[in-house]
Amino acid sequence: MSTFEISLNGERIATQAATLQGLLLERGYDLKNAFACAVNNGFVPRPLWPERTLQGGDKIDVVTPITGG
Repeated sequence: MSTFEISLNGERIATQAATLQGLLLERGYDLKNAFACAVNNGFVPRPLWPERTLQGGDKIDVVTPITGG
């Protein structure tokens, strides 16, 4: 499996994850928690995470809700 670089929440990281869900698991996200993901500024619905493939240079944003206010 090859390693490539992506941007995760503005930080350049190396990954071997082939899919968005694989990346989230690799980075320790609990998939039961509430959060949303975008790849290259496009929202990715949760049911598509397992099939959304990643490529070198992709920009991934993970947004978690903030309680209070």
